[in-house]
Amino acid sequence: MQEAARMFPNKGNWSSEQLKLAFHLYCQTPFGKLHSRNPQIIELARLIGRTPGALAMKLVNFASLDPSITDSGRRGLSGASALDRQVWSDFHADWGRLAVECEQLRAALSEAKGEVATRQATDEDDFVLDDYSGNTRHTVVQQRIKQAFFRRAVLASYRGRCCISGLSDARLLVASHIVPWRQDKANRLNPTNGLCLSALHDKAFDQHLFSLTDDHRIVLSASLRASKDTFLREVFWRVEDRQIDLPDRFRPGVNFIRSHRETMLKAPAHHANF
Repeated sequence: MQEAARMFPNKGNWSSEQLKLAFHLYCQTPFGKLHSRNPQIIELARLIGRTPGALAMKLVNFASLDPSITDSGRRGLSGASALDRQVWSDFHADWGRLAVECEQLRAALSEAKGEVATRQATDEDDFVLDDYSGNTRHTVVQQRIKQAFFRRAVLASYRGRCCISGLSDARLLVASHIVPWRQDKANRLNPTNGLCLSALHDKAFDQHLFSLTDDHRIVLSASLRASKDTFLREVFWRVEDRQIDLPDRFRPGVNFIRSHRETMLKAPAHHANF
């Protein structure tokens, strides 16, 4: 009981554990829903021993540290603490470890209260974990936790819409990596390495048929410009040089964009000349 009281005080300074769970939720909640009436905020507040109002205020404190928020002229609440800033830095240093740690911490909290831990559904819920055991199962579970965090963080930042087409059906949306998962382990879960795209735009982006300029404008590959396919022309040619719809948070990192664009520019023009 004393350990729980230390980790989850219901008044006074927030603990590191409370702040990690708060930031974890901040990443996955649309900016317009950072308020005390949000059911997810109410639920987490109950688990960590704080009021929904206090948790909502803490989430907006985190917003004050987010360059994507402040650079757009919006402001979070001032008064972010040194520990708030430390948690922000810790996540940015190791997104994967913190995402898994927070899921485990939340599950332990629910278990301690005699509850069944809940998690949001993902596109991979039909994946059968019973086919695995031991270390393999543990690895698969962690992988799913990480992928689900990245998807929710990216889709929340883009308000659940494809940043090019405006498509809002979650079944057809992909949290697309700018620099592929396999190429940059440190930034696999970094939301600034993500775009919310329709399944079609995600596939084309992954194939380097188009990329972005440093100021987030769409640039087509030579192969796509040379395409004879009427559908591709109608879908992609009309958006060339248009700026994508920018996210509320976690604006695409310039270094990631440049890496993707340079790869596209190096590709032979005939690779996708349909």
